Amino acid sequence: MSFTRLQKIALAVAGATSLGIGATIMGAPHVFYASYGIAIGTDPSLLSEVRALGAGLTGFGTVMLAGIIWSPLRQTAFVAALTVFLAFPAGRLVSLVADGVPSTGILSALGLELAIAALCLFAFRRRTTAPARMAVS
Repeated sequence: MSFTRLQKIALAVAGATSLGIGATIMGAPHVFYASYGIAIGTDPSLLSEVRALGAGLTGFGTVMLAGIIWSPLRQTAFVAALTVFLAFPAGRLVSLVADGVPSTGILSALGLELAIAALCLFAFRRRTTAPARMAVS
């Protein structure tokens, strides 16, 4: 599988975003969540869950970035990008309906996630070069 320049850019944006956010959550969860107006406290169980989420995002981001340069990971990188940047907005939209309107920081994150998802969907859209043929029985 060969990537176009736009596909590489989409994966770079998705991967760098996921890696950066994930690493920040792992390394400085209080600082990260304070930027959204959320105080996560000192409960070791909550911090474990939060850091685990950060590790997952870091891992997905690493796969996305590795897929740009290592061809065996390209399909996996694309799937990882769509998984992260479609699942997070889906969860936020469910929460919006179920829980109400969150802070503007969270709404901004939703906008960023939707923009990255749109970029990835556009970059990886299927292109048809020949008209579809109908099978004749």
